Amino acid sequence: MKGSGVVRVALWFSCVVLAGLNLRASITSVGPVIEGIREDLGLSGGLAGLLTTLPLLAFAAVSPFAPRLAARIGLTRALFGGLVLLAAGIALRSLPHVAALFAGTAILGTAIAAANVLLPGFVKRYFPRRVGLATGAYITAMNVGAALGAGLSVPVARAAGLGWQGALGIWAALALLAAVVWVPLLGERPEGGSSGGGVRLLQGLWRSALAWQVTLFMGLQSIVFYVSITWLPAILRDGGLDAAGAGVMVSLMQVVGIPATLLVPILAARMRSQSALAAGAAVLSGSGILGLMFFGGMLSAVPVFLLGLGQGAAISLALTLFALRAPDAAGAAALSGMAQTVGYLLAAAGPPLFGALHDLTGGWALPLALLLGITACMLLSGVGAGRNVLVELPAHRS
Repeated sequence: MKGSGVVRVALWFSCVVLAGLNLRASITSVGPVIEGIREDLGLSGGLAGLLTTLPLLAFAAVSPFAPRLAARIGLTRALFGGLVLLAAGIALRSLPHVAALFAGTAILGTAIAAANVLLPGFVKRYFPRRVGLATGAYITAMNVGAALGAGLSVPVARAAGLGWQGALGIWAALALLAAVVWVPLLGERPEGGSSGGGVRLLQGLWRSALAWQVTLFMGLQSIVFYVSITWLPAILRDGGLDAAGAGVMVSLMQVVGIPATLLVPILAARMRSQSALAAGAAVLSGSGILGLMFFGGMLSAVPVFLLGLGQGAAISLALTLFALRAPDAAGAAALSGMAQTVGYLLAAAGPPLFGALHDLTGGWALPLALLLGITACMLLSGVGAGRNVLVELPAHRS
């Protein structure tokens, strides 16, 4: 009995980690091969940027509906279905046709969006006494997956001679592996419950200045992250690195952010105000962007390192602020829903705008200057979001 309990816990933990590994790998794998995709399919910079923007639009569109699906068919079934859908979307995206490329990207974005929303619920249900450990595990796995997607896509594709299609398609195997591990959990019965109260809470947040500051911090740091994973390889190649070296640098950006991702939530929970942490994350990110304007070749490792630290701190702090700025669990869920929906819509404009500016100016100076300005706005919103106050929610909860 005791042994079977340990096996169950190990299975649940494996499910969380494998799902986390899949949350970003299929997105970060695009940047290192984006020039090859543009050459083969004749895409403009703006259209190429949509390959990262489409998942963000799916994040914003699908997030409000994922909990309803889980309540109807069951939490683990919904997550399993998301992993299968993710594998299908990745496979479709790897076909050498423009329509398949964008359709597959939209499908995998939908699948990841569902997992983004439902994994915290899975953690709360299966690890009620180890929420922090399990949450940290899947966020760390998410960052590891992002690093693997950026760093391994080009070398693996070159070794197998599969081109950019193979570099994108290999990640379907990781999604299928995760789906197989989830199979033993499919016997659960659907949970009941409604979200009517959550809808009222969400509506009340639209009038809260603090809620908007949290939302803007989430969205602005997301712009910096998704612009970086999409266009940093191209920036580094123009600065003197080859495709493989640029992919390694993007992987480095992900890896150096992992310690910050683990440490910042612990620090944030112990501090009365998180404004200093938000400012530090913005300054690190801005310093990295500024460095990219002046350093090329192997020297670009320094700004990439700073950018990675800043982004690791920013995303983990943004997720932590949902709980710290809300008075209770229902308020935290409502704030998370608002911040992720609006924040990802805001972030979706980043990669295509950045690519279009590059096409217009023929260089990276103006796009990087704009991104630097975004980090300044991120600093201002983060200082406001980090204040030791709670969002005001509607008085009635029934």
